[in-house]
Amino acid sequence: MLRIEALTKAHKRRLFDCGSEALNRFLQQFARQHAEREISRTFILVDDEAPLAILGYLTLTACEVVATKLPESHQHKYPHPMSAAKLARLAVAKDWQRKEYGKLMLIETMRRTLAVGEHVGLIGLFVDAKDVNASVYYQSLGFVEVGNDTNSLFMPLKTIREALE
Repeated sequence: MLRIEALTKAHKRRLFDCGSEALNRFLQQFARQHAEREISRTFILVDDEAPLAILGYLTLTACEVVATKLPESHQHKYPHPMSAAKLARLAVAKDWQRKEYGKLMLIETMRRTLAVGEHVGLIGLFVDAKDVNASVYYQSLGFVEVGNDTNSLFMPLKTIREALE
């Protein structure tokens, strides 16, 4: 059975390979340090049959957003800077790609964002897509472009709530 849990020292980070040097390096060298320094939190996808092997990971952090960085349709709603969640990284190991695991982790990201939003003011979830294909993928799941930057994407908390109902 698959599950998503917090990254610990016991997990086999060195064996993870998603095909992206930068994403591999972050998980292997910086993810735990960032958690210890309260910068971000990394959660990993594991299988009960091999609970220390990492199938994928997601990293969440918070960000501050000014209204001009939102899609035009949302700018008038927010007169001053506000808080949001940010999906800083999402990666799936090469052997496990194209099996909907990225979507599974994104849904978990949305759940966690919604849970935080129940206790702290958040306007939604941001992600910076690494390329055009990733941008198209995120948009197919309900994210919208922010301004002229097709790789900067946003999903309002209301959309997250509706998607998870």
